[in-house]
Amino acid sequence: MASLNEPGSEPTPVIAIVAAMHEELSAVLAQMPDERRTRIAGRDFWVGHLQGQPVVAVLSRIGKVAAAITATVLLERFGVRAIVFTGVAGGLAPGVKVGDMVVATRLLQHDLDASPIFPKYEVPLSGHARFATDTAISDALAAASVELLRDPAALLGHQVVEDFNLRAPRLHRGLIVSGDRFVSTAAESDALRRALPDALAVEMEGAAVAQVCHDYGVPFAAVRTISDRADDDAHRDFTRFVSVVASRYSVALVERWLATLP
Repeated sequence: MASLNEPGSEPTPVIAIVAAMHEELSAVLAQMPDERRTRIAGRDFWVGHLQGQPVVAVLSRIGKVAAAITATVLLERFGVRAIVFTGVAGGLAPGVKVGDMVVATRLLQHDLDASPIFPKYEVPLSGHARFATDTAISDALAAASVELLRDPAALLGHQVVEDFNLRAPRLHRGLIVSGDRFVSTAAESDALRRALPDALAVEMEGAAVAQVCHDYGVPFAAVRTISDRADDDAHRDFTRFVSVVASRYSVALVERWLATLP
């Protein structure tokens, strides 16, 4: 791959921005003035610049296997030096409400159970159940999130804030859990809270990407916007929330963070 310093060369994507939803990826691409598409394994990878930084942006697809494939291509074919995942999640812990943001410190697969051969949740032969995120990137994303959440109406507009009751949104940091099912009933979310009482939010991809990045020794960070409470109302206005709230949060957050990099 060409050097970053070679005149007229293709930019080497230093950072991968992985989005969970089409609306979020479209919002990121709209801010990339020079994106060029490369198609690998049925996925479109968009190489270009965002806030002056060479990046590659891609849709993870839904589920752990799809996300792991995407992460592996980013590392093997594009040689990225860090992966940042943005998307939506269902809130689990008390006080984690719609419109809040969660920056992961660790990620775990809540539907992985190879017991009694291995402890429940532990990835076999890895010795790990909880995969840590990169501290420096996570700290920077958290700082950018706090700044963003101070005045959501400035980004989203007052009507959207009213429609989704996004008053005084908060940042949370801690455990995010992933599994290959959309948690959408109160019974499921209650069961997860009992099994993993420190889990803040649930989604379907992050822990798989964290595992891949751990195996490759590449920094990884994840930030999720809470779209629902992972209960019987989880489907209500989900598509509109992603379009008018989460996608705008994601691109604004990523841009603020990238603008701080040298």
